[in-house]
Amino acid sequence: MIRNLDTALIRTFVTVADKASMTAAANALHLTQGAVSQQVKRLEEALGCSLFERDRRGLRLTRPGERLFGKAKRLLGLNDEIWTEMACTEVAGQVRLGVPYDLVGTLLAPVLKAYAEAYPRVEISLLCAASPDLTAALADGTIDLAVIEERVGPSAGECLVIDRLVWVGAKGGVARAKRPLPVSIVADTCAFRPVVLSALNEHGLEWRTVFENGNIDATTATVRSDLAVTTWLASTVPADLDILPSDSGLPPLPNFSINLHLPKYGAAPAAQEFARYIRDGLARRAVAA
Repeated sequence: MIRNLDTALIRTFVTVADKASMTAAANALHLTQGAVSQQVKRLEEALGCSLFERDRRGLRLTRPGERLFGKAKRLLGLNDEIWTEMACTEVAGQVRLGVPYDLVGTLLAPVLKAYAEAYPRVEISLLCAASPDLTAALADGTIDLAVIEERVGPSAGECLVIDRLVWVGAKGGVARAKRPLPVSIVADTCAFRPVVLSALNEHGLEWRTVFENGNIDATTATVRSDLAVTTWLASTVPADLDILPSDSGLPPLPNFSINLHLPKYGAAPAAQEFARYIRDGLARRAVAA
């Protein structure tokens, strides 16, 4: 018996039905077509019935799909209505978000777009910095909330995602085999830096820094040009670069959490709503994974 319906799956189903296309729905939801297809499949498995069938004109709702469609739209409408009413006042003002360099253009880009469209009266300011710097900025009130990368373990923040920290290199590159190992790190305060250098030292690997100046594009360029290797969360690795295998001669790395941090003494409505969008956005990606 189905006791709970995942809102992310329902929203994906409604979008596919509205668009009558997996591709169009994927574009609207900022997901891959495969992720959308997988979400629909999970909903069908949960409900025990097929929701779509294909004909010469494309996707078409089955009879169970038609029955679900109207109710699903009402469910989503009620969900949005509850959030609007519970907010009590129109969300406006300014919100300052701190984000690590590697997350702003990958995991959080769809969230930023969706929030900006939902709350046009909110002025969004972004601070991109290394996670330790964002922790300090939140403590001194420079930002209103932060998404912070931390090694898995106790944290003052709310864990949203756990991801693998991986070695990354150019496709078919040779930098991985050079000694001392050329390593490119975005910033000297990068949250990954201590564990990466500790792993290299524990395994007796000589290394040298190629770049460490707070610019994600420059780091990417050094790796893409096969001048160095770097470390990123697996979900943020560009498609044209390689996640290096365990037999590449480089030491294993620990998992990291992507944690949401809010001010110790509460947040304004605009920041609270932003936090909700971040939670929902990353949860939707996790369902699609």
